[in-house]
Amino acid sequence: MREPAADASAPAPAAGGAATLVMGVVNVTPDSFSDGGRWFDTDQAIVHGLELVEQGADLVDVGGESTRPGAARVDPAEELRRVVPVIRELAGRGIRVSVDTMRAATAEAAVDAGAWLINDVSAGLADDAMAEIAAASGVHYVAMHWRGHSDRMDRLAEYDDVAGEVRDELASRVDALVAAGVAPEHIVLDPGLGFAKRGDQNWQLLGRLDELQALGFPVLVGASRKRFLGALLPDEASVDERDLPTAVVSVLAAQQGAWAVRVHDVVATRRALDVLGAWQSGRRG
Repeated sequence: MREPAADASAPAPAAGGAATLVMGVVNVTPDSFSDGGRWFDTDQAIVHGLELVEQGADLVDVGGESTRPGAARVDPAEELRRVVPVIRELAGRGIRVSVDTMRAATAEAAVDAGAWLINDVSAGLADDAMAEIAAASGVHYVAMHWRGHSDRMDRLAEYDDVAGEVRDELASRVDALVAAGVAPEHIVLDPGLGFAKRGDQNWQLLGRLDELQALGFPVLVGASRKRFLGALLPDEASVDERDLPTAVVSVLAAQQGAWAVRVHDVVATRRALDVLGAWQSGRRG
């Protein structure tokens, strides 16, 4: 396996808007809910990744399997075909790239191609080999709260205390990852907004983000264009009309100390975070 990049140490957990990283999304899929497969072609995906960086993305998240509600799994070889060339090209240009995958083999190939981070929406539960690969790679690893695959996750949104249970279930995953050899300083946590969560449960998680941060790990917030934001808009609103509420959530998450926000529209979120940074700078004089 390729050696991790020299700059592999993760930025410290964010303390405000200016410190919060922006993760731009490149879906190399034909069936994404957010962009309708616009970046399915390899060359188009590469161009889009470059555009996101020009717009202010600090890192680019490349995924080859849709995790929208009801989505079917993608063949492992097809997932590799989709993501590896895009990651290799972007990383070769000095861009920090993450791979959005639940498969250890895909994660390993992505790291070999230059990926700086493994973004695993299952926190290692979907593939028993993932923790070993994450440990051996020496790159950063996002462990997201997850209870099951997309074809059944909506049926798993049953909680007595969603924030407390998400925190405890992620703490259990951290214990398992560290036991498998993953360095604690490489772990980032994600509450999994929209994954086995109903609309009100997502808001409860955001409102109590400090409880997840109390575990002591950087936190990634991925609210971009999700259904619970669409519920705030008129019924006829398009998916990309969720970018404004996404930018608002990004600012609020940054104020709470989020390490990074994962978004489709980098421009809106970058501008919103710049306003927050200027506001905070004014307060400091």
